[in-house]
Amino acid sequence: MSTLLEKHIVELLREGDEKAISLLYEHYGDTLYGVALKVVKDEELAQDVVQESFVKIWKKSDTYDPSKAKLFTWLFRITRNAAIDKLRSLSTKTDREIQIDVSDVYSVGVEGIQPELMDMRKHLRSIDPKYQEVLEALFFEGMTQQEASEELDIPLGTIKSRLKIGLRELKKIYAPAVLLACLILTMP
Repeated sequence: MSTLLEKHIVELLREGDEKAISLLYEHYGDTLYGVALKVVKDEELAQDVVQESFVKIWKKSDTYDPSKAKLFTWLFRITRNAAIDKLRSLSTKTDREIQIDVSDVYSVGVEGIQPELMDMRKHLRSIDPKYQEVLEALFFEGMTQQEASEELDIPLGTIKSRLKIGLRELKKIYAPAVLLACLILTMP
């Protein structure tokens, strides 16, 4: 690609002109698809990765700095990272499904537990709001930690820390009640 065309695309990106995306796709789409395919090894997934990459490229166009990397290098990194994230996401979902299938945790009388009777949301409101939003996203909205990180615009490490602290706070609330319930259930 000529340097002149590359500069033109960068200019269009900075201006927020949608023509930049079509030019990027026209000149780099096949190559970025090849990058994604090499990582995910599945044509359909690679197409998804390229689409997600172009969305990220558009949203992050203001972060591109020509003094740090060539345009293609920047596009390559975004696409490669998106492909790796896609693989991790699929791996995590598969691992979680396997754990649920082989786990016997669910056979320990959970049908008797009724969250609405435990006032889960009321107790959740009693902890710090920064922990509430993470627990809400993960447990009530069914997001993964990565999805919560992106949706809440909070670093993944912070999501994990807030989850751990939030669960610790809820444990303080529920531990006495669970202990009492266990004692009642085990009484002759």
